[in-house]
Amino acid sequence: MRVLGIDPGLASVGWGIVESKHNRLTHVARGTITTPSRDDTGRRLIFIYNEIKSLIERYAPDEAALETLYFAKNATSALPVAQARGVQILACADAGLPIGEYTPMEIKQAVVGNGRADKHQVEHMVYLLLGLREKEKSDHATDALAAAVCHINRGGAFCGIV
Repeated sequence: MRVLGIDPGLASVGWGIVESKHNRLTHVARGTITTPSRDDTGRRLIFIYNEIKSLIERYAPDEAALETLYFAKNATSALPVAQARGVQILACADAGLPIGEYTPMEIKQAVVGNGRADKHQVEHMVYLLLGLREKEKSDHATDALAAAVCHINRGGAFCGIV
Protein backbone atom coordinates (compact mmCIF):
# COMPACT_ATOMS: atom_id res chain seq x y z
CA MET A 1 0.00 0.00 0.00
CA ARG A 2 1.23 3.47 -0.90
CA VAL A 3 -0.07 6.37 1.20
CA LEU A 4 -0.03 10.11 0.65
CA GLY A 5 0.21 11.78 4.05
CA ILE A 6 -0.85 15.43 4.31
CA ASP A 7 -0.21 17.96 7.05
CA PRO A 8 -2.94 20.51 6.24
CA GLY A 9 -2.29 24.21 5.93
CA LEU A 10 -2.82 27.26 3.77
CA ALA A 11 0.63 28.87 3.83
CA SER A 12 2.47 25.53 4.03
CA VAL A 13 1.12 22.07 3.26
CA GLY A 14 3.35 19.17 4.21
CA TRP A 15 3.17 16.04 2.11
CA GLY A 16 4.87 12.66 2.25
CA ILE A 17 4.59 9.37 0.42
CA VAL A 18 5.17 6.16 2.38
CA GLU A 19 4.92 2.64 1.00
CA SER A 20 4.28 -0.54 2.95
CA LYS A 21 5.33 -3.88 1.50
CA HIS A 22 5.67 -7.07 3.51
CA ASN A 23 5.41 -5.14 6.81
CA ARG A 24 8.27 -2.84 5.82
CA LEU A 25 7.85 0.92 5.55
CA THR A 26 9.69 2.80 2.81
CA HIS A 27 10.00 6.54 2.27
CA VAL A 28 9.18 7.44 -1.33
CA ALA A 29 9.14 11.25 -1.31
CA ARG A 30 8.31 14.28 0.81
CA GLY A 31 8.05 18.02 0.56
CA THR A 32 6.12 21.18 1.26
CA ILE A 33 3.67 23.14 -0.86
CA THR A 34 3.90 26.83 -0.06
CA THR A 35 1.54 29.58 -1.12
CA PRO A 36 2.39 33.29 -1.18
CA SER A 37 0.54 35.32 1.45
CA ARG A 38 0.17 38.17 -1.05
CA ASP A 39 -2.17 36.01 -3.18
CA ASP A 40 -5.87 35.98 -2.40
CA THR A 41 -7.29 32.92 -0.67
CA GLY A 42 -9.02 31.62 -3.79
CA ARG A 43 -5.79 31.54 -5.79
CA ARG A 44 -3.97 29.86 -2.92
CA LEU A 45 -6.65 27.17 -2.65
CA ILE A 46 -6.56 26.49 -6.40
CA PHE A 47 -2.77 26.21 -6.27
CA ILE A 48 -2.93 23.71 -3.38
CA TYR A 49 -5.62 21.66 -5.15
CA ASN A 50 -3.55 21.48 -8.35
CA GLU A 51 -0.37 20.57 -6.46
CA ILE A 52 -2.09 17.76 -4.55
CA LYS A 53 -3.58 16.44 -7.80
CA SER A 54 -0.12 16.57 -9.38
CA LEU A 55 1.38 14.61 -6.48
CA ILE A 56 -1.34 11.99 -6.82
CA GLU A 57 -0.66 11.66 -10.55
CA ARG A 58 3.12 11.49 -10.04
CA TYR A 59 3.25 9.04 -7.11
CA ALA A 60 -0.01 7.06 -7.58
CA PRO A 61 -0.88 6.53 -3.91
CA ASP A 62 -3.55 3.99 -2.99
CA GLU A 63 -4.89 5.98 -0.05
CA ALA A 64 -4.45 9.29 1.75
CA ALA A 65 -4.07 10.31 5.40
CA LEU A 66 -4.65 13.75 6.88
CA GLU A 67 -4.18 15.21 10.30
CA THR A 68 -7.35 16.67 11.77
CA LEU A 69 -7.35 20.32 12.77
CA TYR A 70 -6.23 21.26 16.25
CA PHE A 71 -6.26 24.86 17.44
CA ALA A 72 -5.61 25.30 21.12
CA LYS A 73 -3.86 28.65 20.87
CA ASN A 74 -4.59 30.29 17.53
CA ALA A 75 -8.28 30.04 16.70
CA THR A 76 -8.02 32.92 14.18
CA SER A 77 -6.11 30.71 11.76
CA ALA A 78 -8.69 27.91 12.01
CA LEU A 79 -10.94 29.09 9.17
CA PRO A 80 -8.28 29.52 6.44
CA VAL A 81 -6.64 26.22 7.39
CA ALA A 82 -10.03 24.50 7.42
CA GLN A 83 -10.72 25.86 3.94
CA ALA A 84 -7.36 24.57 2.73
CA ARG A 85 -7.92 21.21 4.38
CA GLY A 86 -11.26 20.93 2.57
CA VAL A 87 -9.52 21.51 -0.75
CA GLN A 88 -6.90 18.89 0.13
CA ILE A 89 -9.63 16.36 0.97
CA LEU A 90 -11.44 17.27 -2.26
CA ALA A 91 -8.29 16.67 -4.36
CA CYS A 92 -7.86 13.22 -2.79
CA ALA A 93 -11.54 12.32 -3.06
CA ASP A 94 -11.63 13.57 -6.67
CA ALA A 95 -8.82 11.13 -7.44
CA GLY A 96 -10.78 8.30 -5.83
CA LEU A 97 -8.45 7.87 -2.85
CA PRO A 98 -9.87 6.49 0.39
CA ILE A 99 -9.00 8.98 3.14
CA GLY A 100 -8.11 8.41 6.77
CA GLU A 101 -8.24 11.30 9.24
CA TYR A 102 -6.30 11.25 12.49
CA THR A 103 -5.96 13.51 15.49
CA PRO A 104 -2.46 14.63 16.51
CA MET A 105 -2.77 12.32 19.54
CA GLU A 106 -3.64 9.32 17.35
CA ILE A 107 -0.66 10.02 15.09
CA LYS A 108 1.72 10.31 18.04
CA GLN A 109 0.34 7.09 19.53
CA ALA A 110 0.73 5.19 16.24
CA VAL A 111 4.24 6.49 15.51
CA VAL A 112 5.83 6.79 18.97
CA GLY A 113 3.56 4.66 21.15
CA ASN A 114 2.71 7.67 23.31
CA GLY A 115 -0.15 10.03 22.44
CA ARG A 116 1.53 12.82 24.38
CA ALA A 117 4.92 12.56 22.66
CA ASP A 118 6.61 15.81 21.74
CA LYS A 119 7.47 16.94 18.21
CA HIS A 120 11.11 15.81 18.50
CA GLN A 121 10.11 12.29 19.54
CA VAL A 122 7.74 12.00 16.57
CA GLU A 123 10.40 13.32 14.20
CA HIS A 124 12.99 10.88 15.58
CA MET A 125 10.66 7.89 15.19
CA VAL A 126 9.60 8.88 11.66
CA TYR A 127 13.25 9.09 10.64
CA LEU A 128 14.05 5.80 12.37
CA LEU A 129 11.06 3.92 10.90
CA LEU A 130 11.71 5.19 7.38
CA GLY A 131 15.51 4.98 7.47
CA LEU A 132 15.92 8.69 6.74
CA ARG A 133 19.26 10.35 7.38
CA GLU A 134 18.81 13.87 6.06
CA LYS A 135 16.68 16.11 8.25
CA GLU A 136 13.78 17.70 6.42
CA LYS A 137 13.83 21.49 6.48
CA SER A 138 10.08 21.59 7.04
CA ASP A 139 8.33 20.16 10.07
CA HIS A 140 5.22 20.01 7.88
CA ALA A 141 6.71 17.31 5.63
CA THR A 142 7.75 15.26 8.66
CA ASP A 143 4.23 15.59 10.11
CA ALA A 144 2.80 14.40 6.79
CA LEU A 145 5.06 11.33 6.85
CA ALA A 146 3.89 10.66 10.41
CA ALA A 147 0.24 10.79 9.23
CA ALA A 148 1.04 8.28 6.48
CA VAL A 149 2.83 5.96 8.94
CA CYS A 150 -0.15 6.23 11.31
CA HIS A 151 -2.54 5.35 8.50
CA ILE A 152 -0.54 2.27 7.56
CA ASN A 153 -0.12 1.16 11.17
CA ARG A 154 -3.86 1.48 11.75
CA GLY A 155 -4.73 -0.64 8.75
CA GLY A 156 -5.63 1.93 6.12
CA ALA A 157 -8.84 3.71 5.28
CA PHE A 158 -11.16 1.22 6.94
CA CYS A 159 -10.91 3.47 9.99
CA GLY A 160 -11.17 6.73 8.05
CA ILE A 161 -13.59 8.23 5.54
CA VAL A 162 -14.17 7.24 1.95
